[in-house]
Amino acid sequence: MTDVMILAAGLGTRMKSRRAKVLHELAGLPLIAHVLRASFEIEPETVFTIVGHQAAEVEQAVRNRSAVLRERDPKAAPDLQFVTQTEQKGTGHAVMAARDLLKKHKGSLILVAGDVPLIKGETLKNLSGVHRTEKNDVTMLTVLMDDPTGYGRIVRDPEGRFDRCVEQKDASVDELAIREVGVSIYCFDVPALLEALDYLTTDNAQGEYYLTDVPRIMQQREKRVGLLCHPDSEEVSGINTRVELADLERKLRERKLRELMLSGVTIVDPSTTYIQQDVAIGPDSVIYPQVIIEGASRIGSGCTVQSWSRLRNVDIADDVTIRNSCVIEDSMIHKSATIGPFARLRAGAEIGEKAGIGNFVEVKKSKVGRGTKASHLTYLGDATLGDRVNIGAGTVTCNYDGVRKNETIIEDEVKIGSDTMLVAPVRVGKGSVSGAGSVITKDVPPDSLVAGVPATVKKKLR
Repeated sequence: MTDVMILAAGLGTRMKSRRAKVLHELAGLPLIAHVLRASFEIEPETVFTIVGHQAAEVEQAVRNRSAVLRERDPKAAPDLQFVTQTEQKGTGHAVMAARDLLKKHKGSLILVAGDVPLIKGETLKNLSGVHRTEKNDVTMLTVLMDDPTGYGRIVRDPEGRFDRCVEQKDASVDELAIREVGVSIYCFDVPALLEALDYLTTDNAQGEYYLTDVPRIMQQREKRVGLLCHPDSEEVSGINTRVELADLERKLRERKLRELMLSGVTIVDPSTTYIQQDVAIGPDSVIYPQVIIEGASRIGSGCTVQSWSRLRNVDIADDVTIRNSCVIEDSMIHKSATIGPFARLRAGAEIGEKAGIGNFVEVKKSKVGRGTKASHLTYLGDATLGDRVNIGAGTVTCNYDGVRKNETIIEDEVKIGSDTMLVAPVRVGKGSVSGAGSVITKDVPPDSLVAGVPATVKKKLR
């Protein structure tokens, strides 16, 4: 069994931010969430996370993403352990902080930085496999870089074996010319790692405990040190600046859009379309320019999303049309419904099959039935609307009484006249009609015409 340790204690000074580096978002997720995904793919028994700056926020980010990953694959459910590095004295010091926990684990441990968002589970599996096959005490992942600035250089002996890793600030001119670098990804045998930590010192330019010194210490103590040179430097590169973050965001976005187009989605202008990694879209859907789709959104086949709309965590069935300039969050839309233009859905709104939500209509925490229409200038909050209801322009469900939110229920085939106020809690019975400008403060019986302020029953319709 191979466990995983993620180093996530640093602030990341080159980000020029008060936020911990691993909390900066890439493709809608914190950097550490991407590393966690790869870690889960090797099915470890335990994932250790070393936290420091903004420890509580980093821990919560790990727990949140872990919950999502577990929901997708219940088999991948490692134990989460968190260790606080109270002082940041280097990567070696971070591992030292977990010493007591590691003493309970006798197998191997993959160690990876929390700012390497493109790392693949396949790469970690390969590292673990080589480590076992070669019976190494530590196996270092390395890459060749055209510009290795900032990375520790890998010095090999004449036979091509590991000799030492030299941090840039401690490297000679000849060592700085070396293109092979360590990328802070290792596979250790835990007992050998713990033994080597006892000999780690701060005798370097930074005055820190370098994890890169551990392989050299192991070698001096006649332990076996292996190197695995990985062919893709981009995959294992860390994020150090906002420029690098933006460059990688662009690359991931282009990759996602290409994947969608090859699967049958029409994206009219990829250069102005922003779709995050977890989004799924069915074939024959059309995405117009200036659209943003975020989170765990699911969009069916044959849908249309017109320009300037922003969707987040939506569940949209087939043949739905989202017209221009809509904002839709945490909502569900059933088949063949039409939304917008200029509509807002939020907080668990659910729109029924063939329903229509028109311009300047807001729906919050409400369920709208099959074939129901709210075409203009309406607020539906904490409401349940039946099938084939028609909501006139200017209607408001007055759901807040100053203390609590209250529910409005509008049964099937009701017609609500323009500028009607429904003062919740209130129920309008099936087949009833309200006159324009009514203020409904009491329940309306089925098949009734109500009007006035406050509204009263004027006649029975059946």
